[in-house]
Amino acid sequence: MPPDGAPEHNTRKFGPILVVEDDAVLALAVEDALLAAGARDVSLAASTEKAMEILRASKVETVILDVHLADRGDGWAIAELLRALGAEAPKVIFATGSPNEIPQDIADLGPVLTKPYDFEELVSLARGSAKPSLFARLRR
Repeated sequence: MPPDGAPEHNTRKFGPILVVEDDAVLALAVEDALLAAGARDVSLAASTEKAMEILRASKVETVILDVHLADRGDGWAIAELLRALGAEAPKVIFATGSPNEIPQDIADLGPVLTKPYDFEELVSLARGSAKPSLFARLRR
């Protein structure tokens, strides 16, 4: 059963997705929402090290990235690595309680969801219905 606010199952498959989140309860809720909505594969990483291991071992379509991880204080290292991949980089969705703390060059990599975020919006972004990044929206 999807968490409260999670979208109902949809048959259109998307993914694979990497969720980088050090809050285990939130990570599992995100995984449940994505799988219920049709994600074909969801991997969870609670640390920068685990995220890097998954990124080296498999191709992911989307990374949902908590920018304040307990092991390093932030997810910038992962975002910077993904930026370096250029056209081969997976889509990045940032999750944070402090969206104004994200440097502009990093925030331009993808949309920013402010915690607590809406699972329906998260799924929509993961499916590819991405809104412009935070700073791209502010520049309009």
